[in-house]
Amino acid sequence: MAGRGKLIAVIGDEDTCTGFLLGGIGELNKNRKPNFLVVEKDTSITEIEETFKSFLARTDIAIILINQFIAEMIRHAIDAHMQSIPAVLEIPSKEHPYDASKDSILRRAKGMFSAEDFR
Repeated sequence: MAGRGKLIAVIGDEDTCTGFLLGGIGELNKNRKPNFLVVEKDTSITEIEETFKSFLARTDIAIILINQFIAEMIRHAIDAHMQSIPAVLEIPSKEHPYDASKDSILRRAKGMFSAEDFR
């Protein structure tokens, strides 16, 4: 990957993945593995978790975007990720609005600052 940037990976519902793919994020690595997973009704939690872990292990991925309602299904795996790269960002979907109280990464970031830091 010398001379190339890092990728954004997406784990999301069909509408989310389609939007990002139309925006140009779709890539296959040298092993022909895509940097996205479309989660449908019949997608198992095991498959979602395995894909998430495979994205964490890939050196060509810098950011993982995941719909928040899907992140809830694999919360234990997301909470176990402590590295800054790849960054994991929870995003809303068309059917499920964003709820900041469920975002473990945001809660962790809030814990880094006190009210005094903003005065």
